[in-house]
Amino acid sequence: MSDKRNMEKAAAIVFALVVWQAGAMLLNNPLLLVTPVAVVRRLFSLLTEPDFFSTVVFSFVRIVSGFFLALASGSLLAVIAGRFRPVETLLWPFMTAIKSVPVASFIILCLIWLSSKNLSVFISFLMVLPIVYTNMLQGIKSTDAKLLEMAWLFRVSWIKKLKYIHIPQLKPFIFSACSVSIGLAWKSGIAAEVIGIPDGSIGEKLYEAKVYLSSGDLFAWTVIIISLSIAFEKLFLFMLKKLFAGLEGA
Repeated sequence: MSDKRNMEKAAAIVFALVVWQAGAMLLNNPLLLVTPVAVVRRLFSLLTEPDFFSTVVFSFVRIVSGFFLALASGSLLAVIAGRFRPVETLLWPFMTAIKSVPVASFIILCLIWLSSKNLSVFISFLMVLPIVYTNMLQGIKSTDAKLLEMAWLFRVSWIKKLKYIHIPQLKPFIFSACSVSIGLAWKSGIAAEVIGIPDGSIGEKLYEAKVYLSSGDLFAWTVIIISLSIAFEKLFLFMLKKLFAGLEGA
């Protein structure tokens, strides 16, 4: 079943590339739409440029840092809000505002407070925070009250309650939050870099591609961003599965 699913996905990718190639050939204007072959060639040429890896590391470290900060902060706030109802009420307007306000507005506002170098860290953090918080809080609220009552009656230790009640209950909510928020962290972080234009970032490369009307560079860097986002998501979720498996088996 897994092999069949993988073949279907591969066929879908091939179909998308064919449509892309056909569209580029019909337009016949590389400024508007370059061919997949041209993008692949540009990708290989980017790999040989001296600042390629430093550029990737610059953006990767900052966006991933923002994600991890939001994951830790959102989880902690959810635990506190799940324990104390007034805290949930106090946090509600802030979380609602963060989810509702366009990311571009936050980026422009934050440029007044922060240097462009660290802007992507804060924007990634800000966009991921309400997703983690909401999912974790929902998981905490949906924990079976009867199980908790039984654990209290039998004086079950907090470690066992965490292992056998809370972690199994929160597991799907954590995976859902991370799966959704990793892509959002990359999109918002790169958007912050494009607007803030910090030196040595992927956002700077995208901005230069726009200025010089280089569609090849634009598509090539976009492919790199997508690849980094997917690779980090797969790796992180894999490590998370291993962590949960270790906790459940301990």
